[in-house]
Amino acid sequence: MSDLPPIVLVFAATDPSGGAGLQADIMTLSSMGCHPLSVVTAVTIQDTMGVDDISPIDAEWVADQARCVLEDMPVAAFKIGLVGNVEQIAAIAEVVSDYPEVPLVLDPVLASGRGDELVSEEVVNALRELLIPQATIVTPNSLEARRLAADDSEEASGTDLAECARRMIASGCEYVLITGTHENTPEVVNTLYGENGVVRSDSWQRLSGSYHGSGCTLASAIAATLANGLEISDAVKDAQEYTWQTLKTAFRPGMGQHIPDRLFWAREEERADEGGG
Repeated sequence: MSDLPPIVLVFAATDPSGGAGLQADIMTLSSMGCHPLSVVTAVTIQDTMGVDDISPIDAEWVADQARCVLEDMPVAAFKIGLVGNVEQIAAIAEVVSDYPEVPLVLDPVLASGRGDELVSEEVVNALRELLIPQATIVTPNSLEARRLAADDSEEASGTDLAECARRMIASGCEYVLITGTHENTPEVVNTLYGENGVVRSDSWQRLSGSYHGSGCTLASAIAATLANGLEISDAVKDAQEYTWQTLKTAFRPGMGQHIPDRLFWAREEERADEGGG
């Protein structure tokens, strides 16, 4: 069993551009030495400019995909990305509840990179009630954190980020990593919160591009580092470093956003070999 690569099961939607979603998860996990299992939650029509349409998979099919592979292979971590509807969330929550010892990374995908709304308020409420309480770590950007933590009496945009994290942790998750790409700061500041407040805060050079799939990459990288046995603080640090490198070396194959280069290390080795030859 020790010669197996760590196995990570991903619940996510497809992205035919290969920039985000299931394809981003598979590339990230593979690049970081894991074997990905992929459960399709929805099929999307999208490119590097945005999402045009989403067709959710039947909730029973989502659960059956997962249970089929879970009965066959040992899983070292779960990663949940875009979910299509409330029924899917209930089905996924039931599946992962049978594996409380397996780390669960929840990336609450609420909108596309250009701002397309991808989920309803009913889905947001179901995430709060069924999946966040089971998560080892939730990885929202600042906009998503405010939307997930806002109550009925306040505007989502006005909630302090530390308070957002506190509320999510109070609901049952162990850690919250809030990313600061959307904040008006010179550097991007990502902060990991735990039960006792800030666990670590990391600042990263703010790159000039706009990126398709950066959040998927970071969440999958955290799943990979946890699956490889790292403690949460080190797992989050190493995952951020990997993600920043993918953004630094990102490429723009279409007319929209850049795509993170999740195999940057392979291309660096290739260039080094060419230089040495």
